[in-house]
Amino acid sequence: MTDTFRLDIQTVEAGGRSAWLIKDQSVPVVSIAWAWRGGAALDPAEHAGALSMGAALLTEGAGDLDNRAFADALRDEAIGLGFGAERDGFEGSLRALRTALPEAVRLANLAMRAPRLDQPAVARVRARAVAGARAQLETPRGQVGRAFWAAAFPDHPAGRPTGGTVETLSALPEEAIRAALTRQIRSGGLLVAAAGAITPDELTRLMPALFEGLPPGAPPEAPPLPAFTAFDRRVVEVASPQSAILFGQPGLPVTDPEWETAQVVLRVLAGGGFSSRLMEAVRVKRGLAYGIGAGLDVLFGQGIVVGSSATDNARVAETLAVTREEWARMAAEGPTREELDDAVAFLTGNLPLQFTDSRRIAGTLLALRRNGRPLDWLNARAERLRGLTTAQTTAVAQRLLEPGALSVAIAGQPVGL
Repeated sequence: MTDTFRLDIQTVEAGGRSAWLIKDQSVPVVSIAWAWRGGAALDPAEHAGALSMGAALLTEGAGDLDNRAFADALRDEAIGLGFGAERDGFEGSLRALRTALPEAVRLANLAMRAPRLDQPAVARVRARAVAGARAQLETPRGQVGRAFWAAAFPDHPAGRPTGGTVETLSALPEEAIRAALTRQIRSGGLLVAAAGAITPDELTRLMPALFEGLPPGAPPEAPPLPAFTAFDRRVVEVASPQSAILFGQPGLPVTDPEWETAQVVLRVLAGGGFSSRLMEAVRVKRGLAYGIGAGLDVLFGQGIVVGSSATDNARVAETLAVTREEWARMAAEGPTREELDDAVAFLTGNLPLQFTDSRRIAGTLLALRRNGRPLDWLNARAERLRGLTTAQTTAVAQRLLEPGALSVAIAGQPVGL
């Protein structure tokens, strides 16, 4: 990012809500994104996957429009509309030509306020969800993810699949899907972001219409995320010539003042493609795996360091040994000056690529709001990163990385473990 790249983010207030807006009239397109806290964590265990199914059903007919009529209405105006459930939140987004924006807002509001949940649509979405859950169990990658999160958070919704399991989805009653949507989609607790060919005054007029008629109040609070449960190793037997590996440890909360420094450390260690230490040690020098990487996964405002790889069953033990060695070396030494400079150059220079279209801009603004960032956070980011020293990054590496506590899940038929 050059010093001349600055974002003009405006705050818009309407109907007791605020939105962040970046106005761009270069293309006649508008994107709006919104989110609530809560998400799949609000699903009862026996109804896991209810909110994910509900999200898929919101665009399968609403009000007086059945699924075909609703799809036609979106297609006729080239409107993009979607909803999604995450472990700790629920998001909606729309994208439309400026001239179609009133219709996009009307359809989005109708979907949230009056979803039909017609039986054929429920059956179709259920079949797709069950097939997806079953397919996950057939691959090492799907099995390893399930094993890792279940071990890390055994007594919390974060430890179960966001989209539910074959068992819960197959038995999910329609009333549970409707209850999940009613519990989540409320008039309060909203975060909103917008980008594109729309003025603050226009957004002020649109926001009340977008959320009109939603039930009062905010979604209930999700159970607080407990501490990461460290575990030595979990092996899931899967008949496959390769094993999928997922490894991780506790990270830092997004509010931690050293959050960005931790990102730099992880960029050098495991996030820089062929320039990362892990790729150099695991692939380039030893040819153990095609790829390996790690980064910060955010859950309920808490960062979890999560990495992955896949390799031949016979090479799993060596791959893990090399990974732990590099983890320990970074914890002890931190990045070199050259590594630090390269990582900062990438992180600052890559930022403008997140602002190349209105959909990505709105999504990035929404993520900033969900993480509680101030309005000028991105504009000051380059200066903060360029001011980092090797002493600072070494101290954060020592604080962040725990080689002895690295938890590992493996799905496959690993040899020698």
